[in-house]
Amino acid sequence: MKRVAITGNIGSGKSWVCELFKQHLGIPVYNSDEAAKKMYFIPEVHDQLVKRFGNSFYLSDTELNRKLIADLIFSDETAQCDLEGILYPALFVDFEQWMAKQEAPYVLFESALVFEKRLEKQFDVIVMVSASEATRLRRVMERERCDEAAVRARMAKQWPEEGKRLLADYVIWHENDDEDEALLKQIMEVHKSL
Repeated sequence: MKRVAITGNIGSGKSWVCELFKQHLGIPVYNSDEAAKKMYFIPEVHDQLVKRFGNSFYLSDTELNRKLIADLIFSDETAQCDLEGILYPALFVDFEQWMAKQEAPYVLFESALVFEKRLEKQFDVIVMVSASEATRLRRVMERERCDEAAVRARMAKQWPEEGKRLLADYVIWHENDDEDEALLKQIMEVHKSL
């Protein structure tokens, strides 16, 4: 079974592309963001995080200290690397276990940061979902009801789309929100190739 990473910068529409792969082709999608949230509460991950960052990492048995984590990630590169070094191995064990239960020619691993986190070697194929900067800005501002400066700050933490497109095996262009037919045509081309 092939492992296919599906990536794209914020507002590119990768989640909708994943949904179309699932709805129209029955391709299983592993949402790495959702899965990562659960990893924090696996006992061995919990213990490693407390050992590295202290008890204040968690507010309770079921709640993270999100402010502390955000401060660590955005202000301390070593702490961010340590956090990812604990979290990512657990995430990929979970992905392997999930993948073993799937019956499809390939699975999709949805993640915005495949290239930024140097995860390319974990996959057989990388699909990039892309859209113009103006479209991505508009989508995120509408979805999250925030201003342009807030979105641009988040965009700045991701690699430019142009570079990612060069590294990807396939690029799906998702500019128009109301043109699923054109999107499905591109998805079918990728599907046939895989």
